[in-house]
Amino acid sequence: MGVRLLVLVVLSVALMVVDSQFTVLKPVRSQMSLVLMQSYWITDLPQRLWQGVASQFGSRTELVAENEKLKTEALLLQGRLQKLAALTEQNVRLRELLNSSALVNEKVEVAELIGMDPNPFTHRILINKGERDGVVLGQPVLDARGLMGQVVELMPYTSRVLLLTDTTHSIPVQVNRNGLRAIASGTGNPERLELRHVADTADIKEGDLLVSSGLGQRFPAGYPVATVKEVIHDSGQPFAIVRAVPTAALNRSRYLLLVFTDSRSPEQRASDAAQAQEAADRQGLTPAIDAAAPANPAAVVSPIPTATFPIGAPVTGTPSAPVHAPKPPAAPAPAAAPAPSAPSAPAASVPAAQAGGRGAASTTHRERH
Repeated sequence: MGVRLLVLVVLSVALMVVDSQFTVLKPVRSQMSLVLMQSYWITDLPQRLWQGVASQFGSRTELVAENEKLKTEALLLQGRLQKLAALTEQNVRLRELLNSSALVNEKVEVAELIGMDPNPFTHRILINKGERDGVVLGQPVLDARGLMGQVVELMPYTSRVLLLTDTTHSIPVQVNRNGLRAIASGTGNPERLELRHVADTADIKEGDLLVSSGLGQRFPAGYPVATVKEVIHDSGQPFAIVRAVPTAALNRSRYLLLVFTDSRSPEQRASDAAQAQEAADRQGLTPAIDAAAPANPAAVVSPIPTATFPIGAPVTGTPSAPVHAPKPPAAPAPAAAPAPSAPSAPAASVPAAQAGGRGAASTTHRERH
C-alpha cells in the first residue's frame, strides 16, 4: 500500500513537471476538462432544478400580488377619472350659463429642447417647433409639471423660449388656496421666483401652490407655476418677502408642450366682445320698442302703404312717393276745405277718423255739382 502511494505521488509530480515545462499534455488536459465539465453539470443539476422551481413559484406569487395591486389602482383611477369627467361637464355647463367663450381644454403640441442660450445672465432655450408649425409669439410653454415660459422669438423651424426665472420675465399668479393675486418675477436663479409687492398682512404661507391667474391674456388660467418656499415678515416694511420654487423642471425637462389658445390679441378680443354685447343689447331692445308702439300710433309705419290717398277721393294725378320712415303727425286740416285733385299729404300722418271725414265731404261736394 505504501509502495503504491509512493508510485502515484512520483507519477503525479512527474506529470506536473512535464505539463509545466512542455506542451505535450495540453490536448489531454483539454479533453479531460470537457469530460469534467459534463460531470460538473450533471452533479449540479438537482440544485439548479430546485432553484428554478422555487423562482417560478416565487415569481408567480409576486406577479399575482402585483396584478391585484394594479387592478386596485386602475379601479381607483377610473373612479377619479369619472369624477373629473363630471366636473369638466359641469364646468362647461357653467361657462355656457355665463356666456363665456373661454376654452376648457386647450390644444397642445409636443416640442423638444434642442439648445440653450450660452449667456449665463439670460434664461432662454431653443425648441424644434417654429412658425411653419403654427407657433406664435407669446405662446405659453409648459412641461409635465407646470408652466416654463413663453415664445419670444420665431424662426421658420425653431423658436426661442424665455423661461419664467429670467430677470426680465413676470407672470400674474394667484394662490390656489384662497385666490390671492400677485406677480411672480424671475430672479436669474433657475430654482427661485419672487412675489413682488405682497402686503405684509396677506394670507400666504409656506407650501401654498401658485397657479396662473389668466390676467394679461397671455398665459391660460389654472396651470401650476410655483410653490411658496419662504415668507419673511418685517414689521418695518409694508411688503413681505415671498420666495417660491418653480414647479416645472426648468433645467431638466427635454420634452415640452406648446399650448394653443385663442390667437386673437387682447384688443381684438375686447372689440369682438363689445360687438357681441352690442348685438345682444340690440336684440334685447327690439321687444321693448314693439311693446311701446301702440302708445304712439302715428309713429307706426304700415308695412304696405295702402292709405296713400284719402278715403273716397278720386284717384287722379300722380300719387306721391310712399312713406318709408315715420313722421310726426301733421296738424288736422279744416273740415270746410275742398278736397284737392291730387293728394298733397300722405295718409300715414293723418288719423283714420279725419281721413274718413274729408272723404265724405268731397263726395257730397261732387253730388251737388
